[in-house]
Amino acid sequence: MIPRVQLSDGSEMPVIGLGIRELWNTCHRPERVVAACRSSLQNLGLDYLDLYLMHWPVAFQDGDEPFPRDADGRLLHEDADYLPAYREMEQCVRLGLARSIGLANFNSEQLARVLSVATIPPVNNQVECHPYLNQLTLAKFCAKRGVAVTCFSPLGAPSPVAGISGTPGLLGDARLRPLCAKYRKTPAQIVLRYLVQRGTYPLPKSQDKDHMIENTQIFDFDLSTGDMHDLDVFDSRMRFYPFIESKDDYNYPFGVDF
Repeated sequence: MIPRVQLSDGSEMPVIGLGIRELWNTCHRPERVVAACRSSLQNLGLDYLDLYLMHWPVAFQDGDEPFPRDADGRLLHEDADYLPAYREMEQCVRLGLARSIGLANFNSEQLARVLSVATIPPVNNQVECHPYLNQLTLAKFCAKRGVAVTCFSPLGAPSPVAGISGTPGLLGDARLRPLCAKYRKTPAQIVLRYLVQRGTYPLPKSQDKDHMIENTQIFDFDLSTGDMHDLDVFDSRMRFYPFIESKDDYNYPFGVDF
């Protein structure tokens, strides 16, 4: 069975391409990892995943609630190291449940720690990445170690979603307009081309068929070296998704430079 996604016009289309799934934060106990992978395969109707990622280095309290909270609404964390969970993800590969495994939202120190013990190295680190948070240093660190970087929220995010007031949406940034005119491309296409040209792999999300097509039309032009530099300086280390509810957890990944 091939999974399908519903588009904004009510039609459906098959999801064709990589089978990618993530180990959720409530499943970091070693005994939960393989079972969680099997559950994902059953839900997706697949025999194996092309890529299985650990969603965060931070663990939530084990249980059925994806965001467990106490009576005051505070997110409940669990004292669970990510290394035992990663070792069980390696077991998913050995069992044929996943072809490759990787990480998401890991900083350089956490990635290095995984690499120091891995028998099946992570092939990917998926992180928030866009011109406002270009992750240049982390991407270079990963590249030297053979770890690809995929970019979630490559087009930024609406400020109300991120809870950030007074910040413009990335695609509305006036500094993109001259580039759009020069290359006859949309703001989204300029941003996606920038990320691809840097050697990272943006993962834009849309339920609009026209936007999906637009997002693929970025391979018929190259940004000049000067224009790439101009986009580099957009960087302000601004996260749309800072995950502040977990900032006091000892595995919180954003407390180091990269």
